[in-house]
Amino acid sequence: MLARQRQEVILAEIRRTGAVQVHALVARLGVSDMTIRRDLDVLAKRGLLEKVYGGATSVVGRSTHEPGFEAKSVRALPQKEAVSARAASLIRPGTAIGISAGTTTWTFARFLEDVPELTVVTNSIRVADVLRSGGRTDRTVVLTGGVRTPSDALVGPVAVQTLRSLHLDMVFLGVHGMADGAGFTTPNINESETDRALVEAGRRLVVLADHTKWGVVGISTIAALDEADVLVTDDGLPRDAREILEARIDDVIIADVSADYPDSYPDSYPDSYPDAYPAAEGEA
Repeated sequence: MLARQRQEVILAEIRRTGAVQVHALVARLGVSDMTIRRDLDVLAKRGLLEKVYGGATSVVGRSTHEPGFEAKSVRALPQKEAVSARAASLIRPGTAIGISAGTTTWTFARFLEDVPELTVVTNSIRVADVLRSGGRTDRTVVLTGGVRTPSDALVGPVAVQTLRSLHLDMVFLGVHGMADGAGFTTPNINESETDRALVEAGRRLVVLADHTKWGVVGISTIAALDEADVLVTDDGLPRDAREILEARIDDVIIADVSADYPDSYPDSYPDSYPDAYPAAEGEA
């Protein structure tokens, strides 16, 4: 198969699903991964796709542009895993937490398997599936109703009404972008209303956002930067961005992407983040 023919197949697959992975293209087209990577380089230089870790996605453009779940799930994967592992270490057993929809929070949910006696409220079908698949009998998962978005979030009046009646210890929020001035944003207006209701339901807000989210601005703001109690990001964040964020957020946690993180709950709590564990009512 000629290079032009391979590239047409790649573009057709991206138009169909929003993303391609190198290993899948190698198997499908019967060529080496280096050949596929060269094809992706050519197409990226022509502005026809965006290269990401392990593959490529459709080109991100407008503030209302919202790729599907599969397209976003392959972006910055090592960073998402590092961020998720650090965020999971902030949770105490027996707490009630909220988790928003998105590929970062979906990754984060995998790191909660060993957390005992956890109650989770989420508007994400995929997050709920991950948490229920573990088979823990001491876990309660509450899935809000609502209208489904391209990110597999449930949004709208039903979801908002449910969330406004709840009181959670911590909320873990995934975002489309974060920027000085715009704050934490999403490209979906309906999703932002639901996310704001989730934020308001929590005593503490933890935002999960890898460094690629910096400078990205969606059409609607979920929360201002200073509304976050904790931001967990990765060590790819530029120095100037870190200074801006640390000036507005009490606790900015930088995850080391090269570190060997466990894929489950830690055996002990980290002493370096005591403020992430507020005492529940009645606790000393």
